[in-house]
Amino acid sequence: MYRFVFGFWLWIGVSTGYSQTGEELARLAETLEDSSVRYVAGCVSIPYPLGDVPAKTGVCTDVVIRAFRLIDIDLQQAVHEDMKANFSMYPKLWGLSTTDKNIDHRRVPNLMTYFDRQGWTIHTSDSLHHFQPGDVVAWDLGSGLTHIGIVTSKRGKNGRPLVIHNIGGGQTLEDILFDFEVIGHYRLSTD
Repeated sequence: MYRFVFGFWLWIGVSTGYSQTGEELARLAETLEDSSVRYVAGCVSIPYPLGDVPAKTGVCTDVVIRAFRLIDIDLQQAVHEDMKANFSMYPKLWGLSTTDKNIDHRRVPNLMTYFDRQGWTIHTSDSLHHFQPGDVVAWDLGSGLTHIGIVTSKRGKNGRPLVIHNIGGGQTLEDILFDFEVIGHYRLSTD
């Protein structure tokens, strides 16, 4: 979809420069902050495309999905179409033999695979200067649990960027970038 950004018509998600799209993604993701959003996991039937769980519920992936929709990227449709065409490339952690447009995009390993397949992977580092607003970060929480969030332009008291995510306390901005092992780091590409 074309959008008028910084005085130019740009194709969002395909040919935009990261600095513009990343800054925009971070700014729009920040608007999703809402501590009243309840952490409710599980598969529910949702419309397709542009389906969403009820606005006052969700998990970490729903924050990312909602933020990307604010820059006109529907991860539900994008992941579903890529999985449908390339099912063997995606993790087999749930015993599925086909795609499910209700839940596939709401699973961290699937988002990680999709972002990697788009060429958005950034070398994982524990150096603060490698993270920019709009970067998507995935973590290993241990015991087979993964988590995902978006780096924002806001900073915590210690100067580190805050991340918008939902780990059980709502869609919140928190200083969690290095609280867990970073297993994925993604940035929208110009390609």
